[in-house]
Amino acid sequence: MASARPYAHPTPAAPRRAAEVVPRRSHAAIPVAVVVVAVAAYLGQYTVLVPGLVGFLLFVVGVSFLSTRINPLSPHFYLDRKPSWAAVGVVFLGSVVLVWAAYAMWLHGVGPVLPRDVRI
Repeated sequence: MASARPYAHPTPAAPRRAAEVVPRRSHAAIPVAVVVVAVAAYLGQYTVLVPGLVGFLLFVVGVSFLSTRINPLSPHFYLDRKPSWAAVGVVFLGSVVLVWAAYAMWLHGVGPVLPRDVRI
């Protein structure tokens, strides 16, 4: 005669991996860099210097991302987490695109080097 066991073994609880993982890197710079590139490309129709200078600025920001947690694109200027590699790549890609766009605009005469209605 088989006897029924009155007590069942408890099943182990499923681990809560998604809730316990704290991201070590931040993607916050990606949308900011995309907006900065778009605005600088738009302002390139008024002067070719804007995309070139903003492209250089984004390059400096990318170098800053690689070395420290200081983030010029952050409202608090210091991050509690380092930027992700995707964010660093997007910032560097934005800098290359803007410098290329400034050169192409200058080469094809799309926009003036200096704004037209500036009186110095």
